[in-house]
Parts: sequence; C-alpha cells; structure tokens
Amino acid sequence: MAKSLLNCFQIIRFEVTELCASDKSTGKEYKDAVDWFLPSSIPERVGEMLVQKCEPTLKSKIIFSGLDSNVAGEVETEFAKAGYKVISNSKNHRMDVDVPLLIPEVNPDHLALIKIQKYGDGCIVTNPNCSVIGLVLALKPLLDNFGIEAVNVVTMQAISGAGHPRVVKLDIEDNVIPYIKDEEPKVEIEPLKILGILRDNKIIFGDFKVSAQCNRVNVTDGHTECVQVNLKRKTSVDEIIKIWENFESETQKLKLPLAPVRPIHYSEDDAFPQPKHQRDADKGMAVSIGRLRKDKIFDFSFVILSHNTVRGAAGGAILCAELMKAKGII
Repeated sequence: MAKSLLNCFQIIRFEVTELCASDKSTGKEYKDAVDWFLPSSIPERVGEMLVQKCEPTLKSKIIFSGLDSNVAGEVETEFAKAGYKVISNSKNHRMDVDVPLLIPEVNPDHLALIKIQKYGDGCIVTNPNCSVIGLVLALKPLLDNFGIEAVNVVTMQAISGAGHPRVVKLDIEDNVIPYIKDEEPKVEIEPLKILGILRDNKIIFGDFKVSAQCNRVNVTDGHTECVQVNLKRKTSVDEIIKIWENFESETQKLKLPLAPVRPIHYSEDDAFPQPKHQRDADKGMAVSIGRLRKDKIFDFSFVILSHNTVRGAAGGAILCAELMKAKGII
C-alpha cells in the first residue's frame, strides 16, 4: 500500500512528511529500504527520507497505515492513544464496534462513531477490504431503492493484492488459485457493517446475506467480481442502470480531490468491464459495471470492476482522510 499511497499523494491535499516501518528498515533512506516495482519512479524527495520506527513520536498527526496485520492492531492503537488520527488499510480494527469501516460515498455518517472511541484527540478509521469496496458501491443504490435479500459474489482478484508480484507470478502463471486466505469471511461480513444503520452510537448490520468465493487470477491490477442479487422490490434492468448512472453522494458534492466525478460507470457493451481497459477510470477511483441481466436463480446478475490498489487501498484510504478533513475531524 505504501507505494500506491505515494502515487496517490501527488494529486491530493496531503503531503508525505514522514515514513516509518519495521526495525529492519529503520534508519535507511526509503529508496534503499523499499523493493519498488511500480512503473513510475520513487519521488526523489520521498526516496531520500529516513525511515523511522513505528512509534508515536512523529511530528505528523495524520497517519496512513498499511502495516501487516501481524503488527497493525497494536501499533495503530498506540498511535491513536497518543492523539494521532489513524486511517488504516489493515484488517485489525475493521470490525471494532466503535471504528468506522468507511466508504465515503456510502456511509459517511458512520464517522460519528469516532466520538465514542476512547482515544482522546486520536482516532482510528478503517478502509474496507479491496473487493468489498467495489461490491458495496454497486450494492448501495440497490439497497436504497429496492432493498436486498441476498448476494452471491465470485471474485477474480489481481496479483497486486497478494504481496510481491514477482513471487506471486511463480504460482499464478498459467493458473487460477481458487483460495485467498481469510478473504471470503471479509467479503461476507464487511458489507453488512458498511451498509448498516447507525443508531444510538451502534451499527445495526444489514439484514441480508452475502456468499463469496474468492479467486486469484493472472491480472496485474483490478478486481473483477461476478455478482448475483435478490432484491426485495421488483424492478427492471433499465431502472437499475439509471439509478447506478445517477448515483452520487456528499463526496461528489464536496468535490474532494480524489473523489470520482461519477462513482459508478455502466457499460452497455457485454464485453466490458475489463481490467485492462477500465481499471483506471476516473483516477482509478470509479467502479465499472456491466452485463446487468435477469438471472434464472437470483433476480439479477452483473459484473463489477474496481482498481484494487487505488480505490481498494491507498486511494480509498486517502479519500477517507479527505472527507474527514472536509468535516473538520482532521
């Protein structure tokens, strides 16, 4: 996530001023500590920064965390207790009852949970799982207009979500891996929290079920998801497309720098969406949808595409921070 963050920071209001990591990287210049494999070069100013320890002694008070889940929970808590605003892409605090699991276009009201956190001036806000963000952005307009009874989703996830791509390539070449550790439970539970109702400082989870099967495929960036959905109210293909295309939120009205102009792009061409062609739509922050049709088992089926390292990770986390800034939280 750190490398994607640096690319996203080039077009937003925030500036990278400090970097911290594990003890093995502490004291090194970032360019010597990182294994950089993005097509763009490391920004010279950032590359020459000294990596610091992950301790709450930083001058910067806004912390973007992409730490490994083995250490993220404890480190993020320490920073929040010390008064830092932590925006995390790690899984550890996502399901905490007092932590917003935030998609700015979907549940900005959940930021009210910060008021009940026990961190004083600090707080923790989390970014959802990379597959969940695209899925929930597609489901939100359906839930608001028709209600949802059940969702089945099969993901085809890019290798950039699996760690170092050169290592993953050894397994993924001429292959599909039908298992991603701990992924399916996240995809099945996180949408229920995000689409839940905030009442009396508690989130009442969505009352529908999600079933997920998650696969790793040989695509560099961009998660594709095949979705089937049962709705509570009858509707038509044309009506759903119209609702998707007209969907906007407070995030768009505020014109936040990293927010997509239109969160959802629908393609009438049955050959789309495709990662190669649509993953970078609207700064990589929009969700592309296609192939909406009536289903023989569920009510409707459709295909989603979203950029997993931009919308699904670094960009999504930064958009959360932009919303927090607009609301005076940071």
